[in-house]
Amino acid sequence: MDEYRRRLRDRFLSAPVLPVPEPWVGLAAPNTTIPVGGLIGVGFAPDPVTGADLLLVASHSGRGLFDPATGARTARDHDLELGYPTGPDLSCAGIGPLAGTRIQISGLFGGGLHTTAEDGWAVDVVAPEWPDERVLLSGLGSDIYRGTLGVHWWHIFHSRRSELRAAGFSPSGRTLVVATSSDVTLWHRP
Repeated sequence: MDEYRRRLRDRFLSAPVLPVPEPWVGLAAPNTTIPVGGLIGVGFAPDPVTGADLLLVASHSGRGLFDPATGARTARDHDLELGYPTGPDLSCAGIGPLAGTRIQISGLFGGGLHTTAEDGWAVDVVAPEWPDERVLLSGLGSDIYRGTLGVHWWHIFHSRRSELRAAGFSPSGRTLVVATSSDVTLWHRP
């Protein structure tokens, strides 16, 4: 391993998990994460009435629709067949206010969420000690390679016990999700 890669690996291994910076906020304690056993994938769509982000979570036991700002489940479907993404776009049928809409899913079968927001926020997944993956958030044009921890970038999630399935932003850039095989962690900003 060359010197640069060794230093970069050491940088990520030594970074503690930090709270997200302002203006990001997480779900209120004690439910900072949403437990979802057998998570297949997640996808975003705007609420057809308000335009606010909604998160569709597909699992081996069906689909749930969540409000990322509160973590509240707004709709639930136990149809196991419809929880699996289909087609080349890896989409699932929406439920609740998204019924009749196809939503692209990122997770177990592939796909991807937005890794940048229009205003310069970015999310990266690194694995300096595979299979444990870390999710890093960098702000407003900074990057994880040259910036300062806690000023330009933040280690916000460490996947130790569950397989990381997806990490990224909603299309609006107002919501950030990290989904593992067993839970969903959400942050949002006004």
